[in-house]
Amino acid sequence: MIGSALFASASEGGQRNELGWVKRLVRGFSAIDTNYIEPQHYNFTVMLQSTFNYDIYRLRSNSGQAVTLSPDMAMRIGPYMGWRWFFLGYTFDLKHIGFGDSGKKRELEFSIYSSQIGVDLFYRRTGSDYKIRNAYLGDGVDVSRLVDVAFDGINVGITGINLYYIFNHERFSYPAAFAQSTCQKISCGSWLAGIGYTSNSIELDYAKLQNVVAQYCKPSTVKIDSGLMFNSVKYYDVSVSGGYAYNWVFAKGFLFCASASVALAYKHAHGNIGGNNDRGFSFNNVNIDGIGRFGLVYNNTRWYAGASAILHSYNYRKNRFATNNVFGSLNFYIGYNFGLKKGYRNK
Repeated sequence: MIGSALFASASEGGQRNELGWVKRLVRGFSAIDTNYIEPQHYNFTVMLQSTFNYDIYRLRSNSGQAVTLSPDMAMRIGPYMGWRWFFLGYTFDLKHIGFGDSGKKRELEFSIYSSQIGVDLFYRRTGSDYKIRNAYLGDGVDVSRLVDVAFDGINVGITGINLYYIFNHERFSYPAAFAQSTCQKISCGSWLAGIGYTSNSIELDYAKLQNVVAQYCKPSTVKIDSGLMFNSVKYYDVSVSGGYAYNWVFAKGFLFCASASVALAYKHAHGNIGGNNDRGFSFNNVNIDGIGRFGLVYNNTRWYAGASAILHSYNYRKNRFATNNVFGSLNFYIGYNFGLKKGYRNK
């Protein structure tokens, strides 16, 4: 009996030690210097956000022919809800509400923010309502009538995850600028490091593109280079990034943040070439990508409001053809925190 009691006591002590280690680990991710950062006072938040999306694709063949496409800037609006580190939301395109049509725009984001690390997951389908913004099809080819012509022969999707580490996390708060879960009290900056994975797909109806070119360009006999004659391309991107971010507290409760990171990315791509004899192709290479974030926030711990802009740049280059994709969003939001934490209830 004594041996059993000692064994039970040792087991309970081991469980307590394990729980204590987990608690210390969790608290370590949120460790901050309260002289620089005001902790979150509440467990929950709700937010309404309006988002303006921007997407631009530039396709270039090895002969120099290039086409730049982008949709009109679209407004999206939707609710978000957060619990401590977790933040989930969905925004609706006001012109295309629903899931039934594969050509509709939609976006889903999921983020986990702590003072030390952050995780962003994103799913974006930009629809097929693109316009041709610019083109070069060879010397002597007049493409002026091609500008802003509607082109529904392209469909783009991107899915990815980014994980980043904040070195000066005890004094610099990335969540204060982009998750509104803390308040930066004194201006401060930090170096950032991260890893990411992205899957990007492009479906192009090259026959439609050739018809539009023949209709609006002079001479009408100009032909699209074989480098632009593909049905679909899929890119898989694994990257390692580094950058710097700075929070400027210019008045009580107000914050402006600027952040920039450069990523070294390994890419694998495969696709199908159009034409009389459809065949596949693939390539691997290394390119430089980038991400920039800017935020302006007012936060009094209960209410918050602000704006943020996020820009991603992805580059794929090979002898046969190259693509440049820049996409981003401009966000305006207002939110409310509730569910006061125990430590602040009597203050």
